[in-house]
Amino acid sequence: MKLVFCGTPPFAVPTLKAALRAGHSVELVVTQPDRPSGRGMQLLAPPVKETAIAAGIPVVQPEKIKKNEEFRERLEAIQPDAILVVAYGRIIPKWMLDLPRFGNLNLHGSLLPKYRGAAPIQWAIANGEPVTGVTTMRLDEGLDTGGILMQREMAIAPDHTSTDVFALLAEIGAALMTETLEALEAGTIVPQKQDDALATHAPILTRDDGRMDFTQAAMTVYNRWRGFQPWPGAWTTLGGKKLVAHRLMPLDAGALAGGPDEPGSARVERDRLFVRCGAGTWLELAEVQLEGKKRMMAADFLRGHALMSGDRLSGDRLGEL
Repeated sequence: MKLVFCGTPPFAVPTLKAALRAGHSVELVVTQPDRPSGRGMQLLAPPVKETAIAAGIPVVQPEKIKKNEEFRERLEAIQPDAILVVAYGRIIPKWMLDLPRFGNLNLHGSLLPKYRGAAPIQWAIANGEPVTGVTTMRLDEGLDTGGILMQREMAIAPDHTSTDVFALLAEIGAALMTETLEALEAGTIVPQKQDDALATHAPILTRDDGRMDFTQAAMTVYNRWRGFQPWPGAWTTLGGKKLVAHRLMPLDAGALAGGPDEPGSARVERDRLFVRCGAGTWLELAEVQLEGKKRMMAADFLRGHALMSGDRLSGDRLGEL
């Protein structure tokens, strides 16, 4: 097929590469503009742009696309059979939806209609889902409401973080998109309407989503930590400063006898740090980072900080830290 590819982050790269390996003609890659990044705020090219340049594919990086006549004319001149949209980061306007004969085909990181929205992988893990997957669908004007083409499931291991699952689903999704293109060309699949009654929402993450709520069971806090890697992570406060948990582990109720009962209370045992959570459970904070300090193992942190059993770690909102 003659394709236009729209995508930006690493998650989109395997699908672009898979389309090229399958022999499709990618006439144009559309990606977000270069953005400043790092301490030096140097302009950084999106991963999809780097992949396209290496493959010799023309790249455009429009700031806006809805009323961009130059961009519209370029796509209309190509007359693509399909436009692939993978984590592009822009709402696709109606004129663009209507342009290709096979439509705009999106790879979404969930088993739709569950987890519609900007962060489906993160929220599936944060909610303790044992299974997730990818969906190819034909985009419409709604938020992830288009007709489903194909789906593939994947088990989420108990220790998988979002970083792990992003990488796995990117590869699974790339293969699924090529299968979808083959099936569309062969006329063996048509979009299937989603059941809106089964839809759930996966909103864009905020910094405050990483705030640990110790009134919840330890496994709930742990799942949110897994889901919100690498950002916003999992954090609390200690003495008015932000304390980030880089590694933690849930313990079952009864794993530690005695100690403070109030959620958020610390328990120090030699070089190990535990925090009381809801339902009688505990979290062990194995690696932490206090605001203004480097990350360190709990043993090193305890040697340099006068934290005592019974001291409180607070999950109170601090605003934008």
